[in-house]
Amino acid sequence: MNRKAALSVVLAGVLWGIISLFVRRLNAAGLGAMPIALVRMAVSAAAFTGFLAVTDREKLRIRPRDWWMFAGTGIVSVTLFNGFYFTTIQRSEASVAVVLLYTSPVFVMLLSALLFHERITARKLAALGMTFAGCVLVAGLTGGAAAIGPDVLLFGLASGLFYALYTIFGRVALGRYDTMTVTAYTFLFGLAGSLPLGEAGRVAAAVAAEPGLIWYCLGIGVVCTVLPYLFYTWGLERMESGLAAILVAVEPLVGALIGMTLYQEDCSPSKLAGIALILGSILVLSWPERVSAPSPDGDRG
Repeated sequence: MNRKAALSVVLAGVLWGIISLFVRRLNAAGLGAMPIALVRMAVSAAAFTGFLAVTDREKLRIRPRDWWMFAGTGIVSVTLFNGFYFTTIQRSEASVAVVLLYTSPVFVMLLSALLFHERITARKLAALGMTFAGCVLVAGLTGGAAAIGPDVLLFGLASGLFYALYTIFGRVALGRYDTMTVTAYTFLFGLAGSLPLGEAGRVAAAVAAEPGLIWYCLGIGVVCTVLPYLFYTWGLERMESGLAAILVAVEPLVGALIGMTLYQEDCSPSKLAGIALILGSILVLSWPERVSAPSPDGDRG
């Protein structure tokens, strides 16, 4: 495995995982899920396209026949993932939503095998099982208190599917365009998809009433969106899709740690065991492949 690529993907998961620091503050100001999603996309699209317009305008050039790729990463993936994910949270609990969301590596692994002919190895399956089990334990779903209805299950699995599709569409786009181009157009199309449901007027009113919120808007857009998408897309360009999807599952681990240390959330043995499982899955994937020594008679394979 390319260790720099793996580190880049893990760092993306860490930055996505600290998003609760910004979300809690924006929630307190009266902004709901979709307005916050709109803020993320608006700040990210402005930051990226503005940066490229100044530094390298050539990277803003795309062929019209390739728009479907960015509609895939931005609207099909980012916008629909947010919609289904937030709906799952509203109809159930955040812990249930995050577990269903992290069925995404399953979708990535299956789609990558189908579309890109990536091998499903024993190591990947072991890491996948450890990751999902860890998410279940971190979310505290083993105590029998969580009852998941059919609608919650459907919306949650849909969030996992559309989350996974960023990896699939992104890999195709990276075959033709630079990392910066892919990420910039993901945000632009994501912004277009978020506008109808984002209640832009409410966002503007909240910032006007409390100007200090602008820093949290910038934080959620740059720190928790632009940078992690850059790191993830850069890593994805240099490793298999299935591995990247599992490594980025460090995100719920980081979110749980923040909750336990800053917000006095549950610190039970099962949650700690789940954190250990997720870390273990990353170690399993990062461990160097064992190379078999050649037989004395030579390779007859």
